[in-house]
Amino acid sequence: MSHKRIPKRKAAIAVGGVAALGAAALLLPQANASQDGGARGGASTARTLKADDADDLAARLSKLLGDAFAGSYYDSANRQLVVNVTDVSGDNNVIVQAKKVGAEVRQVDNSTAELQAAARTLRTKATIPGTAWAVDPRTNKILVTADSTVTGTRWDRLASTVDGLGSGMATIKKSAGTFKTFVSGGDAIFGGGARCSLGFNVTAGDGSPAFLTAGHCGVAAEQWSDAQNGAPIATVDQATFPGNGDFALVKYDDPNTQAPSDVNVGGGQSVQILRAAEATVGQQVFRMGSTTGLHDGQVLGLDATVNYPEGTVTGLIQTDVCAEPGDSGGSLFTQDGGAVGLTSGGSGDCTSGGETFFQPVTTALAATGATLGGAGAGGGQQAGDGQQAGGGQQAGGGQQAGGDQQAGDGQQAGDGQQAGGDQIGGGQEAGAGDGSDGSGAADDPSGADASNGQAPGTGHASGTGNAGRSGRSGLTDTH
Repeated sequence: MSHKRIPKRKAAIAVGGVAALGAAALLLPQANASQDGGARGGASTARTLKADDADDLAARLSKLLGDAFAGSYYDSANRQLVVNVTDVSGDNNVIVQAKKVGAEVRQVDNSTAELQAAARTLRTKATIPGTAWAVDPRTNKILVTADSTVTGTRWDRLASTVDGLGSGMATIKKSAGTFKTFVSGGDAIFGGGARCSLGFNVTAGDGSPAFLTAGHCGVAAEQWSDAQNGAPIATVDQATFPGNGDFALVKYDDPNTQAPSDVNVGGGQSVQILRAAEATVGQQVFRMGSTTGLHDGQVLGLDATVNYPEGTVTGLIQTDVCAEPGDSGGSLFTQDGGAVGLTSGGSGDCTSGGETFFQPVTTALAATGATLGGAGAGGGQQAGDGQQAGGGQQAGGGQQAGGDQQAGDGQQAGDGQQAGGDQIGGGQEAGAGDGSDGSGAADDPSGADASNGQAPGTGHASGTGNAGRSGRSGLTDTH
């Protein structure tokens, strides 16, 4: 996420490298930005959709189907929305309605109310550090994950609770890593000996320029700099962690700061951020962080609960995107410019993989009163007709770069055009950055390894290097 103050320094690329992801490293264009209305095989009325359209359709169908609605997910292979319904007592009218508007409908056993009740039981009986759970609409069950610290009596307690939910209600998955928060993301930010990542630039409720990052970063330090040992450039205004989220609003100290609404993905390229977007299970998403650069994956679950060593956090997005210390607070976004989440934490790394959880951007904006987009000198500034937004993508006629950003008349979000340039970091190594020091220093006495900044225990780890390193510094236990 580019957050440099343009009048006072060059708009430099803070994230110097992008991880080599093979074919997945490319931000490939969405095939047809809008519905094509085609039916497959004549018998099905399911329409091909891009993920954002599928999310909108799911919201409409949730209201239409009422109690029969049991969740939905995006089938990325067929580009279709799959909607779960419970027994509608022989009344197929709602199913007909759902199919008419373009969804693939399937009948399942567990209702939304039953799954929510099961999640409440887990919260009451199995709030154990190192555990997490989220509803997986693809299996119509709750996916419970336990990290490597959940053993012995704690594992017995968790397994017993899951068994008590009843057959077919939940499954348990073991994770090889440890759930932790990662303090070190888009562009690197530094505060109180910790390193985190900037998520998205926003306009605060009072009109001042600000940015969103992880709440565990916001509670770790009050003032933040964009350079190691540099002068502070921003001050925490609000922070939530643990509890009902993991997000912080940090205001730039200079009211004239230009805070562009884009994500810096390295290699001189950026992705223009056009709107806040809800996550959809099955959707492809991209994460940018100052430690590991650009990685992609899929959304696995929504409204996830994670029991970190520091406390329980609710309302998160569960994904299979990797992250490491220093990526905390960094941007989770879609190829066509949707701001989805802020990196919270998880387990594993970008070598072995693992689970990563994200704070939904929409919830953070609503809680802080902020709006997506730059402010100050850049607030409300129009990008201009046909202005280039990151090497090849046009910003669209009349698009606003600041708060309350508009998508622009007739702007093409995908449709064969690649967001932010022809390729986003295809094959570029994460270590191809500025070569700055990758050493880390733990800011928590719980025993994080100071030699490389990686947090092997329960504390936050703070890195000392800049973005684009291949070293694993500055990520706390949660990313």
